[in-house]
Amino acid sequence: MANIQQVAIQAGVSVATVSRVLNGQNTVSSETRRKVEETIKKLNYEPSMLGRNLRNSESRLLLILIPTISNPFYLEIIKGIETFAISQNYNILLCETDSDPNKENIYFDLVRKKMADGIISMDPAVNAETLKKLSEKYAIIQCSEYEAGNGIPYVTIDNEEASYRAVKHLIQIGHRKIALMNSDDKYLYARQRKMGYKRALEENGIAVNEDYVIHTQHLGFENGQHAMRRILNLQDRPTAVFAVSDLLAIGALKEINASGLHVPNDIAVIGFDKIDFSNMTNPTLTTIAQPMHKMGTAAAKMLIEKIKGEDVESMILDHELVIRESTSG
Repeated sequence: MANIQQVAIQAGVSVATVSRVLNGQNTVSSETRRKVEETIKKLNYEPSMLGRNLRNSESRLLLILIPTISNPFYLEIIKGIETFAISQNYNILLCETDSDPNKENIYFDLVRKKMADGIISMDPAVNAETLKKLSEKYAIIQCSEYEAGNGIPYVTIDNEEASYRAVKHLIQIGHRKIALMNSDDKYLYARQRKMGYKRALEENGIAVNEDYVIHTQHLGFENGQHAMRRILNLQDRPTAVFAVSDLLAIGALKEINASGLHVPNDIAVIGFDKIDFSNMTNPTLTTIAQPMHKMGTAAAKMLIEKIKGEDVESMILDHELVIRESTSG
């Protein structure tokens, strides 16, 4: 395979001139550029991207931190990130943290050692203090989950308003005994969605029944089943359930069906995210749609702008309540 020195000799120019042509610099005359490009083609020369990146002190690699790859919620966001990143000649590395600080540090070190140019964090359990410190020197964007007031730009939706709309819908169709299937209160999104739930109840003169607020450790299908089992065992059983994740809601649907009850006649169910599976359940799931692909695209665009040293503003994107069979059979 030809090298850059052979291209320079054949084209009758210096190695520096070939390098300027490869880097798209406009300090080379059009005639010289044409000659170099023809020689590159003739010799079938392929420049070393690694060498070029090292010279430019960049890796062209973006890290995407997610807590687990098993939640389909992240897939559309990742597609949005990847599509935009590739269009800007960047690659992505998907980093499943399992919310483990040791794994997080391994990924953070890739940025510290300049093996990656920046991070998009979607892990709600990420070490906020470490991330904040890292952001003082390196490009970091928070996507979906964020820590307010830490100075790191984020792209998300209004979680409180989205939950408020979901619960308000249940109240409007006649429900007053509404359970909340939530994850851990240590996560900001969980606290925000709980606030929306409470606001909808209080505005309609419905007292919050703490027995109806069920917390889960994770957002998995099985967690939804277990939480629904607890709800079904309550003496004064709710007539509706709002789950903060579609996976929890789909687990709840399974458990309700297994108990011989009917959705929505006996119990109505609303989820959150609008993952693809939510339209494949029986009945189909009413849910809050997050603009996941758009969120990913925005996060990637923000990160690349930040890598280039540009100022970046946080973004709150629109959400939508998608009404399906699980609340209107």
